[in-house]
Amino acid sequence: MNYSHLNLYTDGGARGNPGPAAAGYIIKTDDGEVVESGRKYLGETTNNQAEYQGLILGLTRVKELEAESVSIFMDSELIINQLKREYKVKNAELAILFVKAWNLTLEFKKVSFEHIVRSLNSEADAEVNKALDLELLK
Repeated sequence: MNYSHLNLYTDGGARGNPGPAAAGYIIKTDDGEVVESGRKYLGETTNNQAEYQGLILGLTRVKELEAESVSIFMDSELIINQLKREYKVKNAELAILFVKAWNLTLEFKKVSFEHIVRSLNSEADAEVNKALDLELLK
């Protein structure tokens, strides 16, 4: 199915910083229908690296779904402001992830970035916690 526009909610988190980490995403249509959700255990990393990994994971799926434009919603003010080019990326490891995410955004006709409060990102956060719980309870 082709979508002209999709909404991407992503999150990432680590239990400890750094610590065991995971990333998650929810892809929705404009009317709020969930198209897909996903998650990935990342191993040991930082919260900010996990946030970027969630974005990369989600953007990759949105591109595979052939959407022409995407609105990105994250509760990480740092990542959103880096993507809006309002903050510089000073950390070398984050810079690598920033470039990967930025290059993915270039594949869409239109991209918007919006910081949202954590409570509005609970579905993506739940995916992160599922990935962590599944891995850590093995």
